[in-house]
Amino acid sequence: MAVTLDVFPARKRRPLVAGSYDSPKLSDAKLTRSLFLASQEISSMQPLRFILRRNSLSIIRKVKILSAVFDELLRSQMVYSQSAHLCFEEMHLVMQRMKTLIDDCSRSSKLWLLLQIEIVAFSFHELITDLSTVLDIFPVKDFSLSDDVDDLIVLLRKQCSDSIQFVDPRDDALRRKVTDIIDGIKHQISPDQSRLIEILDDLGFPDSASLTEEIQRLEDEFQDQIDERSKSAAASLIGLVRYTKCVLYGPTPPPDFRRYTSLSEANIPADFRCPITLELMRDPVVVSTGQTYDRESIDLWIQSGHNTCPKTGQILKHTNLIPNRALKNLIVMWCRDQKIPFELYGEGGSGEPAPCKEAEEFTRMMVSFLIDKLSARSAVAESSNGVVSELRALAKSDSVARACIAEAGAIPKLVRYLSSESPSLQINAVTTILNLSILEQNKTRIMETDGALNGVIEVLRLGATWEAKANAAATLFSLAGVSAYKRRLGRKARVVNGLIDLAKQGPTSSKRDALVAILNLAAERENVGRFVEAGVVQAAGDAFRELPEEAVAVVEAVVRRGGLMAVSAAFGLIRLLGEVMREGADTTRESAAATLVTMCRKGGSELVAEMAAIPGIERVIWEMIGTGTARGGRKAASLMRYLRRWAAGVDHTGDNHETVPETQSIVVPTPSRIFNPVS
Repeated sequence: MAVTLDVFPARKRRPLVAGSYDSPKLSDAKLTRSLFLASQEISSMQPLRFILRRNSLSIIRKVKILSAVFDELLRSQMVYSQSAHLCFEEMHLVMQRMKTLIDDCSRSSKLWLLLQIEIVAFSFHELITDLSTVLDIFPVKDFSLSDDVDDLIVLLRKQCSDSIQFVDPRDDALRRKVTDIIDGIKHQISPDQSRLIEILDDLGFPDSASLTEEIQRLEDEFQDQIDERSKSAAASLIGLVRYTKCVLYGPTPPPDFRRYTSLSEANIPADFRCPITLELMRDPVVVSTGQTYDRESIDLWIQSGHNTCPKTGQILKHTNLIPNRALKNLIVMWCRDQKIPFELYGEGGSGEPAPCKEAEEFTRMMVSFLIDKLSARSAVAESSNGVVSELRALAKSDSVARACIAEAGAIPKLVRYLSSESPSLQINAVTTILNLSILEQNKTRIMETDGALNGVIEVLRLGATWEAKANAAATLFSLAGVSAYKRRLGRKARVVNGLIDLAKQGPTSSKRDALVAILNLAAERENVGRFVEAGVVQAAGDAFRELPEEAVAVVEAVVRRGGLMAVSAAFGLIRLLGEVMREGADTTRESAAATLVTMCRKGGSELVAEMAAIPGIERVIWEMIGTGTARGGRKAASLMRYLRRWAAGVDHTGDNHETVPETQSIVVPTPSRIFNPVS
C-alpha cells in the first residue's frame, strides 16, 4: 500500500501553522510601526529552496506590496477609526502566522515536508485567503493614500482573491519518487542508486554531512509525533536516509556525541533519574506502589526474583509496568534542550510502537551492505574501522537493528577486530558487541560465537584504552544478565582478576563499570569466594570516597554471600562504613547499615566493638532510624540492638534480631552504557 497523503495528526510541539496568537494591544502609531517592521522582516526572508518554493515566494511577494502601504501609513501619522484599528490587528496576526509558517518549513526536514506537501501547501493557501479577507475590510477611504498606494491595494486584493491552492508539479513528482522507493522496500526491492542520487539532487543534499543533518531533523520529527502511524512514517524516512547515506557515501564514523552534553556532566533533575540506577530514565514506568523506574532496570530487578519495590521495600501487588508517558515527554524535551541524544525506540516495551516494515527493511539492507564490506578480503584497517563504526552507530539505534546485525553474521567478523592494533577499531568493535548484547537473544549468540567471549575478556585485561576496557566490563555485565552465564563468567579467573584490576587502576568511569559488573556476578554465591580471594574487598574499599554507592553495594553483596572469609576481609572497612552512614546518600547509607548488620551477625563481639569505637556512631544510628529509608531504619535499629547487647556483655553471635522479614536484596547500580547504548 502506498504512503497516503491524509492529514497527519498534530505534533507535540508547535504545528506548522500555530492555532492562535495574542492580539497586540498597541496604540495606532505603534501598531502601524509593528506592521511595517513585520512586513519588512517577511519581505527580507528567502523563499524556501528545492520544495514549496513557489508557495513561499507567493506570500513573500504579497507582503512586499503591503510593506509599501504601511510605509506610507507610518509617515502619515493618522488617527485610525475603531474598524481600521481592528483590521490592522487582524493583519498583524496573519503576518505573524506567515512568518511562523516559513520559519517552521525552513527548519523542518525536507523529506517530512515532501511527504505531506499537500497539507503544507494548503497552509500557505489558507494564509493568503485570510489575508484576502482582511484586505476586503481594509478601510481605504479612511486614509489619504497616494494613487500609487491605492493601486497597490487594488492589485493585492485581486492577487489574493484569484489565488488558488496548488502543489508545484515538480514537488508532486518528487514526492512520488520517494513514496515509490518506500513502497518498493516493502517488497524487498532495493532502490536504484541513480534514482537515489536524482532525489538527493532535487532536494539539495550535496554531501554526507547534509544527510546527517536531515537524519537529525527526522529524529526530531519522530519524537514530536504522537501516534504510531506518524512515527512509522518518520521511521521509514530515517531508514531511507541512513541507507542512502551509507550506500552512496560509504561507511562513516558515527556522530561525535562528545559535542553534546554528556550525561555524566549534565545536571540531571532528580525526578528524571531512575531510583535503581540513578541514571537518566529512557522508558519510565510506574509499579504498583506508585514509584517510577526505568523499564529495563525494574525489569531486571523483577526478573532477578524480587517481589518488592526497590525504593519503598513494599511488596508489589502485581508486576504490571504502566508507562509514565507524561514524564517521558518531559525527559525528551529536557534532552533536546541539553543537546543530549535520546533513543528513537525502546526495547519493545508495551508503551512503544513497533517499528514499521519499511524501516526494518531499510535497516536490513543497510546491514547487508555493511557486512559485505567487512567480508571483502581487500578491506584494510582504515576502511574496516569505518564499517565497524557504522555498525556501532546502527546497533545503538534500536532492537530491530541489533537483531538484523546479529542475524547477518556480524559477531564473528567483529571478533577479529577485538585484538586489533588500532585503538579506534578495537573500541568500535567491543562497543558494537556491547550494544548488540542489550538484546536478550544476542547474549546467547555472543556466548556461543567462537572467540567472542575470550576476545572481550582480553580487551578487559589488555585493551589499548580505558574506554575499551570499560566497555568490555559493561559487556560482561550485560551477558551476566542470564543466570547460567553469570556462573560461567564467574568461574573464569581472567574475568575476576580483570574486573578487579580495572576497579583498582582505572579512571572513575571505568571503575564504575568494573564495580557494577562485579556486583552483578557476585549475585551468584559460588562466585563470591573467587572475588574475595582476588582482593575485591580492598578494591571496593579504595573506591569508597570516589564511588560510594557502587563500592558499598559490592561490599554488602560480598559480605552477605561470602561467609566468614568475606567478613574478615571487610573488617578494616568498618570505620569507613560508619562514615558512609553519616554522610552518604540515602541508598548508600542503607547499604552501609545492611553491611554492618551482616558483619555483626556473623562476626561476633569483636566486630561490634570495632563499630562501637566509631566516634558518634550511636547518634548516626539514631538519625538513620528517624530519617532514613524504611529498610535503612530497620537496619539501623538492628545495629542499635547489637550495640546495646554488646555493652551489656551479652553474646549475640549468630542472632538475628530484625523483627521485620528482610525480603529486599541489594539494589544493583547499572552502567548507563548498558541501558543507554554507547554512541
